[in-house]
Amino acid sequence: MEVGHRPWGNFYVLDEGPGFKVKRIEVNPGCRLSLQSHAQRAESCVVASGTGKFVVGDEVIHAAPAIACYIGLDQKHRMINDGTEVLVVIEVQHGSYLGEDDIQRFSDDYGRVGENAESKV
Repeated sequence: MEVGHRPWGNFYVLDEGPGFKVKRIEVNPGCRLSLQSHAQRAESCVVASGTGKFVVGDEVIHAAPAIACYIGLDQKHRMINDGTEVLVVIEVQHGSYLGEDDIQRFSDDYGRVGENAESKV
């Protein structure tokens, strides 16, 4: 199983095949992912446990168990854990290319704007 350790938490690749990848994403309390977009994939996310927010375009969606959201190609988005326990999200990526380097960062708490996910964790 592929595991990625990031400043905000971890991700685990649970399954993948032609045109899809399934991840378990764990966002630590008080952390958030980059404000980012993807040119070659869309994402469907559902909260397994914890609470927080999804920011998708100009919309802010309360993230709680069973809440889902869809993120289209090139749509700016981020996950935020403003709760007190780990936010666990199951993410299904759909697209022709699903590499970690298909990330354009617009804002980042960890100094990674202008870099892809593989160049600096």
